[in-house]
Amino acid sequence: MKIRDVMSKDVQVARTGDTLQEVASRMASGDFGFLPVADGDSLVGTITDRDIAVRGVAQGKPASAAVTEVMTSGATTVLDTDDLKSALDLMGGGKIRRLPVVDKHGKLVGVVSLGDLSTRVKERYAGEALETISQPH
Repeated sequence: MKIRDVMSKDVQVARTGDTLQEVASRMASGDFGFLPVADGDSLVGTITDRDIAVRGVAQGKPASAAVTEVMTSGATTVLDTDDLKSALDLMGGGKIRRLPVVDKHGKLVGVVSLGDLSTRVKERYAGEALETISQPH
């Protein structure tokens, strides 16, 4: 089974000019805590609700600060044609819970989460990845 078979395809994207407040508001209304960040068609990073809290609010950033001030740059991605096990290995090795999914042209086409994968692969693999991801840094 391939990543494209389990990924979330309806993905909201933050833009580099979006403010922390705009992104946090979208997260709250959509009940999610992760967004890929794009500059045009290029994926430039990711932002989580934790990034906003720890790198933004805790450091005194104003709500009007750009997402680029607190996002994680250089997002790890997976190809939509990759198999599920390779994504789990990547997530476990990098302590990553959500991966942006790109096509062969580098265009963002979805997001895959550990939850998406855990329902589709052998429990042992998902459990091993979750254990690795959940260990403190």
